[in-house]
Amino acid sequence: MLEHILFIVAGTGLLAASVYLALVVIASVRFRVSTRQESVLREGKTGLPAVTVLKPLHGMEPLLEECLESFFRQDYPAYELIFGARNESDPALAVVESLRRKYPQVPAHIVLSGEPAYPNAKVHLMEKMAPRAAYPILVISDSDVRVTPDYLQHIVRPMLDASVGMVTCLYRGVSSGGAWSRLEALGMSVEMSSGVLVADLLEGMKFALGPTMVIRKAVLEGWGGFGALQDYCADDFVMGALTAESGKTVVLSRHVIDHIVLNRTARQSLLHQLRWMKSSRFSRPLGHLGSGLTFAMPFGLLGLAAGWMSGNWALGLGLLGAAFANRVVQALVVGWGVTGDRYSALYCWLYPFRDLLGFILWCGSFAGSEIVWRGERYRLISGGRMVPRDRAGCPV
Repeated sequence: MLEHILFIVAGTGLLAASVYLALVVIASVRFRVSTRQESVLREGKTGLPAVTVLKPLHGMEPLLEECLESFFRQDYPAYELIFGARNESDPALAVVESLRRKYPQVPAHIVLSGEPAYPNAKVHLMEKMAPRAAYPILVISDSDVRVTPDYLQHIVRPMLDASVGMVTCLYRGVSSGGAWSRLEALGMSVEMSSGVLVADLLEGMKFALGPTMVIRKAVLEGWGGFGALQDYCADDFVMGALTAESGKTVVLSRHVIDHIVLNRTARQSLLHQLRWMKSSRFSRPLGHLGSGLTFAMPFGLLGLAAGWMSGNWALGLGLLGAAFANRVVQALVVGWGVTGDRYSALYCWLYPFRDLLGFILWCGSFAGSEIVWRGERYRLISGGRMVPRDRAGCPV
C-alpha cells in the first residue's frame, strides 16, 4: 500500500516538474527571440542618457579588481562611478584608488557611510551615496559583478521609454574556485534564471535582481527612497515590487552579466543559499511554498524507493531517469542556451545533484527564522523584514 502512495506522489511531482520545464523552455525561447530582435533594432549610443553607477563595497573579494575594472572600461557616452564603503580602512578602496589612477578619464568618487544605522547595511550605504549622484538615472551594481564594455548600453536603453521605471538583468554564476563554488554557480545560472524567466513569462517582472538594477531617481524618491528598504533582507526584490506598484514598468534586460560566486567552502556556500531561501520564504511565502514542486530529483528518488519496495525496479529506475533527464535538459536550455554559461553545458550531468541540494535547502528554509549575514545574526519577520537577533521583544 505504501509503495503505491509513493508511486503516486513521485508521479505527481515529476508531472509538476515536467510542466515547469515546459514553461522554462517556452520562456527561454521567448527570451532568445526577443534578444535577437533587440540586437537588430539597436541604434548605437546616440541619445543614451548620462547615468550614475553606485557600487557598494565590503572588503576584499575574489576577482574584485577585475570586476571593478570592467566598470571603468564602459563604452558609453557619459557616466560616473560612485563607490561606497563603511570606512576608509576597507581594503577594497585601495583597489578603487589604483583604478582611478589607471583610468583618470572616468569620473569616480568615494563615499564613506560610517557605521550602519539600519539592519540592512548595504541600504544605509546606498542612501549615503545617492545624494552624490550627478545624474537622474542610477545604476546599482554589486561589487562581485563583472561586465562587458557594452553593459551600460544594453541595460540603460530601455529607460528611453518613459513608462519604464526600472531595468534588471539575468546573471550567470562564475566560480571563484572549488566544488562548492561550482555547484552554487550552477544554481545561479540555471535554477535562479529559470525562476526569473518563468515569472516574467507568466506575470511580468514584479521584482528586481540585486547584481544590476537601473532606476530613475524620481521613481526611487516616489516610493520613499532607500530609507524605505532599511530593514528588508531582500532589498532588491522590494525595490522591484515597489516600482511595479507605483505604476512603472520593470523590464528584464536581454543582457546577461557575470556574477562571481564568493563562497568556496561547504559551510559558506550552504549558509549563503539557506539565507537566500529563508529570505524568499518571508518575502513571497506562497511563491516560495509552490517552488517545492519545481524540483525533479526528490520525486525521482521517491519513485526509485517505491520501485525497490514493490520489486518493480524498471518503473523505479525509469522515474529516476526521467527526473535526471529533466534537470539535464533544464541546465542545457537555460544555463547554456540563455545565460551563455559554458560550464552549464560541460557540467549538465552535475545539475541534477544541484537540484537535489536545492530541494534540501528549500526544506531547511522552513526551519526557523534566523539568518547570519556578514557575521551578524538577524531574525526574519513578516514581509521579509529583519531585526537584530539580540533585540528584545521582536515578533516571530
